[in-house]
Amino acid sequence: MTAFIQTAPFRTLENAVEDHVIPAEKPFSTVIRKGQTARIEDSYGQQAIDTLFYRADDTSERYSSQETMRAQNGAYLSAGTKIQSSEGRTMLTITADSCGRHDTAAGACSCESNTVRFGHGTKYLHACRDNFVAEVAKYGMGKRDIVPNINFFMNVPISPNGGMTIVDGISAPGDYVELKAEMDVLMVISNCPQINNPCNGFDPTPIRVLLWNEEA
Repeated sequence: MTAFIQTAPFRTLENAVEDHVIPAEKPFSTVIRKGQTARIEDSYGQQAIDTLFYRADDTSERYSSQETMRAQNGAYLSAGTKIQSSEGRTMLTITADSCGRHDTAAGACSCESNTVRFGHGTKYLHACRDNFVAEVAKYGMGKRDIVPNINFFMNVPISPNGGMTIVDGISAPGDYVELKAEMDVLMVISNCPQINNPCNGFDPTPIRVLLWNEEA
């Protein structure tokens, strides 16, 4: 899936209702109201942005990678993808994408997986799972509420035999994805701190998140 839909020309920085710069390696969260559009921008290029979604008024309903891939009959996310919940409902629709494809199979890095993949010297490096746990705690959730996530801008080719490899990202500075909320959703982001594989070009960088109301 490589469709690209251009952002609406009347959606500008001046009429954004929220504008956040998320530092390298840090978590972030905000609520996207039904009808609002969120833009996630890879400001410097080749930066994986691990993302989870929860229904805002009932976080027991949350993003489902399985339902999302099943609904679109494809492994990658791009323009036109309807992001599905654990209840089989559409949470958001990807309405614009300047990158081309996004991963939802490789999961989030953790201290445990870093140790297994890269050696005991990486055990205490910061990881996306730490970010997620810290951020969802603000909403009364914990480790059990961290589900398989979306990796916006992460390049994970899948071979014919089903093998996956994290390789150099294809996103350029300023690439973005826009999502329109189909219900009130809590968006939780880990601006990935990984430095042991090329998902961030071995150099984690800041990202930007903007929100517009329905009329924009």
